[in-house]
Amino acid sequence: MAKITFITRDNQTITVEGESGSVMALARQNGVKGIEGECGGVCSCATCHVHVQNGEFSRTGQQGTIEKDLLELNDHADETSRLCCQIRISDEIDGLVLRVAEKNSF
Repeated sequence: MAKITFITRDNQTITVEGESGSVMALARQNGVKGIEGECGGVCSCATCHVHVQNGEFSRTGQQGTIEKDLLELNDHADETSRLCCQIRISDEIDGLVLRVAEKNSF
């Protein structure tokens, strides 16, 4: 089981727990504001953009090509950016802190 903390756009802190699946699905199941996941987790919309906090980017795994391409188009992306639909829940990410990114204006 992994505990993941989200910091929403209005600085609300929400800690949730999950055993499997994507971090995006877990966030949506727990009503984390700002994680929309409009594409359902197929990495085509970037509405689940987060910033990995505390220098722990490497714990989230490797970005795929499609994820990198989507983030390049995002005004609010930086070196800490991930799409949380592409982060799998595992023991390796227990304690991870993610800040919900500002909504992009494509």
